[in-house]
Amino acid sequence: MSIVPTGIAPVQSSPSGQADETLALENFLPYRLARAAEMVSKQFAAHYRQQYGLTRPEWRTLATIGQFDRITATDIGRHSSMHKTKVSRAVRALEKRNWILRTDDPVDRRIEHIGLTREGKRHYRELVRMARNYEARLVQMLGTAGAEHLEAGLGAIETELSGD
Repeated sequence: MSIVPTGIAPVQSSPSGQADETLALENFLPYRLARAAEMVSKQFAAHYRQQYGLTRPEWRTLATIGQFDRITATDIGRHSSMHKTKVSRAVRALEKRNWILRTDDPVDRRIEHIGLTREGKRHYRELVRMARNYEARLVQMLGTAGAEHLEAGLGAIETELSGD
């Protein structure tokens, strides 16, 4: 049995028996996922940009450092799926704000560990509250069942595609 999500039509054949070779981009699931993610990300970005003047890479970097307490720039990039140049710029910007502190690794001087300063921790806690409130509004918009279905669907995609 094949289940086709709402809005996604199976491949249709033309009267000649040939598969329809057109694609309605607005109905293509990968495009819809990317578009929805971009809309949500942009809307949330407007909140932290307005209140703190942060860029997306700065927000993601701060969130990752706050999550792990102490981390390297390489690990920030790996965890947040950001290119090393974006991480590097974000680290510099957060350091100028006095929100993070870099310390050399005592064993390997090529490695820097990055952690939040007292001020950085304060802002991080405020941003966590902002993020949780925003997430709660999304869950409310979806409804409990919709949020559970979305979570299950995203989990299935992440599990299936994580090896790629």
